[in-house]
Amino acid sequence: MSTLQKLRRPPFANHIYQFKVQLEYLEPSVWRRLWVPDTLSLDKLDRVIQTAMGWKNIHLHAFMIGQVRYAAPDPDWFARMETRDERQWDLSAVLANGVGEFIYTYDFGDDWRHRIRVEATLEPSEKNHRPLCVAGANACPPEDVGGPPGYSDFLQAISDPAHPQHLNMWERNGGPFDPAGFDLNAVNAALRKLRL
Repeated sequence: MSTLQKLRRPPFANHIYQFKVQLEYLEPSVWRRLWVPDTLSLDKLDRVIQTAMGWKNIHLHAFMIGQVRYAAPDPDWFARMETRDERQWDLSAVLANGVGEFIYTYDFGDDWRHRIRVEATLEPSEKNHRPLCVAGANACPPEDVGGPPGYSDFLQAISDPAHPQHLNMWERNGGPFDPAGFDLNAVNAALRKLRL
């Protein structure tokens, strides 16, 4: 291993968190179970969640951990509360006081709220030193569909060929949509490509 490769290697984790990431307000439930090292910064956790859920990461996001908001710095975004720079905080720091769950919101227009529950703290091993999706269920809603109410309308329209919006939703989605679709292998292949 070259010196450059050693310098790029992420710090060794003390713990691996097992998270259940679940979209709120949807039935059937859309969720992913992830293993992530405690050395992961929140901006990188955003990329892991985006990849695991199937989002395209084209909208703003924020984490609410306890009473603290973490997000990417944006001087044009007015927040009613202090926002900490998510790039400066890793999981070992923000979860140090026994935080059991927190909220990740993606796309403030559609308001996709993900409840993230800390299910377990694991010992690091060769098997879990990088982010990994170990389980999940159901397809992520398409981008810009209008949040949970819009997704319900989308599902009705795309599943019913007689629906007046069926063709429009079909074209917008680029073809059929399987709400139960979830491919664990494809998610992990995408996670392996992330440069963290």
